[in-house]
Amino acid sequence: MQILSGLSLAEIEKITDELHASKFRARQIHNWIYLKSVKTIDEMTDLSVKFRDELKKIAKVTDIKIKVKQVSSDGTIKYLLEYPDGECVETVLMRFDNRANLTACVSSQVGCAVNCSFCATGKRGFIRNLSYKEIIEQVLTIQRDTGLKVTNVVFMGQGEPLLNLDNVLKAMEIFNENFQIGARRLTVSTSGIIPQINKLAELDMQSTLAISLHAPNHAIRSKLMKIEDKYDMKSLHAALKNYVEKTGRRITIEYLLIKDINDTTESAKELANYLHDLKCNVNLIPYNPTSDNDYQRPSNNSIMKFKYLLEHSGKKVTVRLERGSDIDAACGQLSGKAKQ
Repeated sequence: MQILSGLSLAEIEKITDELHASKFRARQIHNWIYLKSVKTIDEMTDLSVKFRDELKKIAKVTDIKIKVKQVSSDGTIKYLLEYPDGECVETVLMRFDNRANLTACVSSQVGCAVNCSFCATGKRGFIRNLSYKEIIEQVLTIQRDTGLKVTNVVFMGQGEPLLNLDNVLKAMEIFNENFQIGARRLTVSTSGIIPQINKLAELDMQSTLAISLHAPNHAIRSKLMKIEDKYDMKSLHAALKNYVEKTGRRITIEYLLIKDINDTTESAKELANYLHDLKCNVNLIPYNPTSDNDYQRPSNNSIMKFKYLLEHSGKKVTVRLERGSDIDAACGQLSGKAKQ
């Protein structure tokens, strides 16, 4: 049985050829899947009943199930999705007041090998990569369930996207071409996999690269992120300089603020010094508690002081709006498991 979601127009044309139908029928099917986000073949109402019956014998739209759906008080929706092999991941739809943008935060792996100390996903360890079809199914599921059109996609869910780069790049190509989401509305986040950052620099992609830095120096980062022991901050800085020089693109630095660990005045000054020659914006993320550690969120006063010091160094700095923390859908809270 063919799964239609994730197929290119050329691949759908092979199916319509098999059914002795025109390429126009393939275009209709393609539009129903990607632009209208139907759940079933029967919803493709501009196809004849006879043709739909023939198509249903050899294909179906999707084989992904929504296992759990949670809606936050702020409108954020978190889905626990189950794939045919029984593995599950979480994906999140974020809405922001007074903005037309609807952002899908998608996962790239089941579990994660990076195992940052502040993140719930890494506690599961790495289980497997998601295929590009499994990645785009997350956005299609959101659109099917809500009837809304996703406008932005961020690879900030479960997993390390650059350790599944081929599938991530293919998914980004499909989001751009089939979903008609502009390349600059796609963001890939990484903990700092240097060889893959260098590869992206050569590809000269137009999407945004976000770096999960989360520390101002090697000592603090190695405590928070094991990846620092393999790809240290000094080497990462060189890779980011190379990326900016080759692409001309501004990168985003993500910095998780944790009380009394990396939110001090000294940390802000060190971070400003580290970033001084990088073309970047900084996104500060107040820590969202999980049950896996004793880290705490800084006070609002500490957050704003940290922001001021970075801005004084000449960087554009934003504080990420917290979305979905009441349903464990905020940064670092995705586990990919149903609550027992």
